[in-house]
Amino acid sequence: MSETDAAVEPKRWWKIPFAAQLLIGLALGLTLGYAARQWSLAWLGTALETVGTLFVQLLFLVVPFLVFTAIVAAIANLRNLANAGRLVAKTLGWFLATSLIAVAIGLTIGLTTNPGGGIALDDAAERPETTGSWTDFLTGIIPTNVVDAFVNVNVLQIVFIAIIVGAAAAKVGDKAEAFLKFNQSALDLIQKALWWVIRLAPVGTAALIGKSVYSYGWDLLGRFAVFSIDIYVGALLVMLVVYPVLLRLVAKVSPLQFLKKAWPAIQFAFVSRSSVGTMPLAQRTVVERLGVSRDYASFASPFGATTKMDGCAAIYPAIAAIFVAQVYGITLGVQDYLLIAFVSVIGSAATAGLTGATVMLTLTLSTLGLPLEGVGLLLAIDPIMDMIRTATNVAGQMTVPVLVAKSEGLLDQQVYDAPPRPLDAPDEAEEAPEPEGRALRPEPQPAT
Repeated sequence: MSETDAAVEPKRWWKIPFAAQLLIGLALGLTLGYAARQWSLAWLGTALETVGTLFVQLLFLVVPFLVFTAIVAAIANLRNLANAGRLVAKTLGWFLATSLIAVAIGLTIGLTTNPGGGIALDDAAERPETTGSWTDFLTGIIPTNVVDAFVNVNVLQIVFIAIIVGAAAAKVGDKAEAFLKFNQSALDLIQKALWWVIRLAPVGTAALIGKSVYSYGWDLLGRFAVFSIDIYVGALLVMLVVYPVLLRLVAKVSPLQFLKKAWPAIQFAFVSRSSVGTMPLAQRTVVERLGVSRDYASFASPFGATTKMDGCAAIYPAIAAIFVAQVYGITLGVQDYLLIAFVSVIGSAATAGLTGATVMLTLTLSTLGLPLEGVGLLLAIDPIMDMIRTATNVAGQMTVPVLVAKSEGLLDQQVYDAPPRPLDAPDEAEEAPEPEGRALRPEPQPAT
């Protein structure tokens, strides 16, 4: 046996890729959920619900600390980036632009299909317990107690605290180096633990999808058929048309290559219904598979996971507001549609990167003066809608870093064009140095 053969022999050629594991889990979950519902297997439904709940609890266990340490590290890493201010401005600019495109698509679909037609008011539920208003949103940014922000998992407040701490640490300079090293070590530890949870995703996928099918079936979707189709069509248009067009025309990279490499993270987002929970997988995808500079991705990914919500904060509230207005016989004018666009862009942080978009929807309805009771009509099917919303969120959170990195010379084209790197590679690969040619600062030139 040659040395070359010996070198490749230890590779486990039979190992199923992570993306394929997710697909198998998805198919198994659909089968188990259908069987439990069709034959009234309560024990199987309970088992699916229990396993799914445990998986989500594990996923969210470290969310407050993940958000805090990731954003503090992101602010600190901006020191390593040339033209950091321009990178931040471009990132936020693309967040804004893609959100406006998404809300425009949502409004167009809603006005074209009339999703609220034929829905009886006697289907309405009570006003939601969790509501959003501009007063609550603005006053809720600043916590009254730091501990409460973490205990209550108020992601918006945690983001605010992390930005202040990160900016202060960057300003202090060398004196804060010990703290920043501790924060980076804590972030590495949290991401490692969360990655172990993510590797359980095939099991979690089967349980969560199975639970949804068992609990909801397709009966509820039938009553809200037009609305449900609108949300999925709008999300898929943004995810499979808008983002690929931007990648092709602006970044001039292959959209198919992007979708192929980003698909495992999008699948995981679809099942977990959490942008924050998907963040480690999405960030690893952006760096290792799509070739975005690690220092820039460490900024763009955490901020995207907490503020970039094209599915939850743009498409969904736009169509849902039209739905509620039609159900209650309220006519919306041009100024109302402009308000929807404004809320979708400015208020997107209210979604906080966790499951559900009730706060964002109530914020939109209260701004327009629409009945909050209308939210009750949609609560029953919200988990099913939240799947495609979150998948769209995460797809956008990975698209923008590619667009910005390509424009700033921070995208390794060879990595982007290479065959997909397994996301379940050995741990040593996670610490691999960045390839040559990806320096973040230009090399100093001799004086002329």
